[in-house]
Amino acid sequence: MTQTKHRPDGLSARARVRAEQQQDQVRAKRNRTIRRALGALVLVVILGVTGYGLWSARPVENATDVVAPDFTLPTTDGQTVSLSALRGGPVILYFNEGAGCASCTAQMREIEKFAGIEEAGITVLPIVMNTAEQIRPDLEYFGVTTPYLLDDGTVSAAYDVLGKGMHEGLPGHGFVLIDPEGVQRWSGDYPSMWLEPSALLDEAERRLNLLK
Repeated sequence: MTQTKHRPDGLSARARVRAEQQQDQVRAKRNRTIRRALGALVLVVILGVTGYGLWSARPVENATDVVAPDFTLPTTDGQTVSLSALRGGPVILYFNEGAGCASCTAQMREIEKFAGIEEAGITVLPIVMNTAEQIRPDLEYFGVTTPYLLDDGTVSAAYDVLGKGMHEGLPGHGFVLIDPEGVQRWSGDYPSMWLEPSALLDEAERRLNLLK
């Protein structure tokens, strides 16, 4: 009998290749879907973080009419300042993080350069929780000449400004307006670490004009 030689099953080989190709396509599609899902998730996270950042960086302002807590604090020039001694004229307390915070000291420099606040008869008292030795280099670097008031935390706590910025135990970047009678009329916290001096003056004059 003559034996019939069987050829390799080319059809089966092609079928296997086709099946593998189909599997590759399925895997590729699945990977694309996963990548898209991950991309969408990352986008949602980024938008969420950005949105929270914008939300948390928004200024927080309050109108008040309570008697401002009195205090007496030493200053960087070796003197002392009492809030009660400034009765008769409006005062703005500028609480900030102090030493090491460039934007904080730059804010005071720009307030000094803006003549409108002084011309309006408003006294600005910058208050920090530093020693004179700690804050003086910052003042010298930025050319700030206004004496800084040195707080041990008592005054900052009395005005409820602790933990309003990046550090739990320090003030943030905020202002408190006190009228000539010693009544607190307005406060504002600025996590962006900046308020235009002209905007500060506008806010102060608007609040004070309401009393006339």
